[in-house]
Amino acid sequence: MDFVMKQALGGATKDMGKMLGGEEEKDPDAQKKEEERQEALRQQEDERKAKHARMEAEREKIRQQIRDKYGLKKKEEKEAEEKAALEQPCEGSLTRPKKAIPAGCGDDDEEEEESILDTVLKYLPGPLQDMFKK
Repeated sequence: MDFVMKQALGGATKDMGKMLGGEEEKDPDAQKKEEERQEALRQQEDERKAKHARMEAEREKIRQQIRDKYGLKKKEEKEAEEKAALEQPCEGSLTRPKKAIPAGCGDDDEEEEESILDTVLKYLPGPLQDMFKK
């Protein structure tokens, strides 16, 4: 009968005693065991971090070998070069990005836009231009 009772409760007979008002069992070494467990967890975490750092160092070493082999640059180096290129004065470079055009260079917004009629008049022969201007 005890077997059937234990199976029905799912092995929770110890917890049943606590719920019914029984005293909890106190382990005298519980605090010491908990400190040891916490220390073991810290040690495992430190080992995991060290292992991760070693693996990342190996990966970076391999990445650098590939960069050297194919003449690639790191992302940080590319960004630094692009920033330096933007800061340099642009003396007629045709390949610079639009952001690099300083104020006063290139297209000015101050120019008056010509109307379609003015554009057509430019291409008409001289006598016709004079006739439309009047």
